[in-house]
Amino acid sequence: MSDKAAFHQALAALTGQIAGRSLDGDLQTWLNQTHGPGSAAYQQLKSCCMTGVAQGWLCEREGGGIRYGRVFKADKALHRFSVDVVDMQDIAGPHHTHPLGEIDLIMPLEGDATFDGHPAGWCVYPPGSAHRPTVAQGRSLVLYLLPEGQIQFTR
Repeated sequence: MSDKAAFHQALAALTGQIAGRSLDGDLQTWLNQTHGPGSAAYQQLKSCCMTGVAQGWLCEREGGGIRYGRVFKADKALHRFSVDVVDMQDIAGPHHTHPLGEIDLIMPLEGDATFDGHPAGWCVYPPGSAHRPTVAQGRSLVLYLLPEGQIQFTR
């Protein structure tokens, strides 16, 4: 099995656990308690992401100082979540809204990197929320799970 296929399989197992749940603070708490830093799932996903970046199939695009890329479109195996990964260092990205919500896995690589003020772990944005994604105090990979792949960038 390729590294990319193993990554897809790990994500399918995770999205199977969150499919149908409300994207809210309760989900964020559950993700951090069940799959937070120090857990096998967190370590596996971070390792897959670092491998993907090193092999060039993750974060293959660059714009405005941010490396990024959609690695998987929303599909049945991923329970209709798309998967994007960004590599950011001390920068704010483009403002956008989440019509159906957004689930983020924060994986610091350098310093005490935070994402929108959150340390390593999970952050969940509810449907209709918006933000300008910001990594501060270092460098981090951030994995985005978007229901149905929906995201709307603000002009």
